[in-house]
Amino acid sequence: MKIFAAIIVLRRLGVLLLGMGWAAIAQCALPTVLVIESYHPEYAWDQQYSRALREQLAGVAELEFFAMDTKRLPTSEFARRADAAWVRYQALQPALVILADDNALRLLGRRFAATAVPVVYLGINQNPRLYFDQPPANISGVLERPFMRRSIAYLNLVMQRRLAKVLVLFDDSPTAQTVLQETFGGTTTQMIGSTVTQIRLIGSEAQWQQAIDAAPAQGFDLIVVGLYHTLRDADGAHVPEQRVLAWSAAHSRLPLFCFWAFSVGPGMTAGGLVLDGYEQGSAAATMARDILQGGKVPRLPLSGSGGVLTFSRSQLQHWGIVLPDRIAEQAQLLP
Repeated sequence: MKIFAAIIVLRRLGVLLLGMGWAAIAQCALPTVLVIESYHPEYAWDQQYSRALREQLAGVAELEFFAMDTKRLPTSEFARRADAAWVRYQALQPALVILADDNALRLLGRRFAATAVPVVYLGINQNPRLYFDQPPANISGVLERPFMRRSIAYLNLVMQRRLAKVLVLFDDSPTAQTVLQETFGGTTTQMIGSTVTQIRLIGSEAQWQQAIDAAPAQGFDLIVVGLYHTLRDADGAHVPEQRVLAWSAAHSRLPLFCFWAFSVGPGMTAGGLVLDGYEQGSAAATMARDILQGGKVPRLPLSGSGGVLTFSRSQLQHWGIVLPDRIAEQAQLLP
């Protein structure tokens, strides 16, 4: 009898210890963070900020991603994708949400403002106040501001001459339209220093190619590529962004520069003063980590970095451009 009693005691002790073990595991489980991407995981910008989020929130949170795909889908599908993102949020009930880029904040910001979940945004070109009836206490993040005026000034130094006329090409996406309003006040032709800068928003692949072909005859000194991710072909289908960039690099008779790091490299553009998605993701990860560890949602958003001078050696060589020493000393050089 004593032996049987001892066995029963040991079994009960084992069950108790097992229960305690599961409780400890449950207590150590990481909080879930839902990242709602405006775009798609194959997009270089998304890859850059996602890498920063994964690296800097490792061991702090478990990340779940939902891609709204609004670079490739028509605008008529945006509301449906926003609803699908909201269903994913409700199913996960995450400890924190990250909204990446303007479409996610514009389409979902008011819904999240009505909740208590902390929200961190990144990659926002618009004034975030315009997405809310009043500033929400549970939402803040990181602004994205392309340094277009400074970029044009730097390009005068890179080319080592006064640029009389520069063409800036964008697709006609909501992000591009926001950039035009925020940076240029909606005016498509501006004087930046002594350089006439013309901004064009283009919807189709054919119009994009025509603009690049016609640029030399129109007196432009060079072309700056902005966003090119929502162009449509003759049948209305989405044109892959790398096809747009590869064609532009192969056919342009003028040097190509850019505003974003994902456009720099062999067979792409020569570079410029660029924004990097990794920096945006890093700043958002820092804010998210602070909140998850007990900090408050900041009242004011953060501004991104001042941009990084980044150039492609192969594309500079292609165009016969030699960087001045004062630029080369500051610049990050890629293949």
